[in-house]
Amino acid sequence: MIDRTHPLPITRQAEALGMARGFVYLTAVVDWFSRKVLAWRVSITMDVYFCLEALGEALARYGAPDIMNTDQGSQFTSLAFTGLLKDHGIRISMDGKGAWRDNIFVERLWRTVKYEEVYLHAYDTVSDSRTGLRRYFGLYYQRRPHSSLGRCTPDQVYFPQQPLTQAA
Repeated sequence: MIDRTHPLPITRQAEALGMARGFVYLTAVVDWFSRKVLAWRVSITMDVYFCLEALGEALARYGAPDIMNTDQGSQFTSLAFTGLLKDHGIRISMDGKGAWRDNIFVERLWRTVKYEEVYLHAYDTVSDSRTGLRRYFGLYYQRRPHSSLGRCTPDQVYFPQQPLTQAA
């Protein structure tokens, strides 16, 4: 079960996702333990604002973690992003330059999203990409079992079911 007093999410530099014409960029806040995507955003530019939106949603819905791990992309080293983390008392952990293994959970997520969703549905518009990714992430954390989680879904691990109380 997840230790709710010490959640440890990770966020990563936006990943480029190909569309029928052009690219969109995806950023996600992911819980390390359960692999649950806590929040995500798509943008047509690699600016900090969509990363701040995803982080803000994750903080509002799930609370502040003890540590936020990111890569060294300009979005995540910006004063706006690091300031938001500091305002919430979140310690900052940065990956080493070119150290893909530091971000293995999110690298695996990007691969899975691309092969199971993006490459199968060459999106025509940004709106199509958001709709497709919303559908896919619902499947990913609610219905798709993960071998690394004992064939449970991320939601089952992140939100463990409480035992039923016996009827009187």
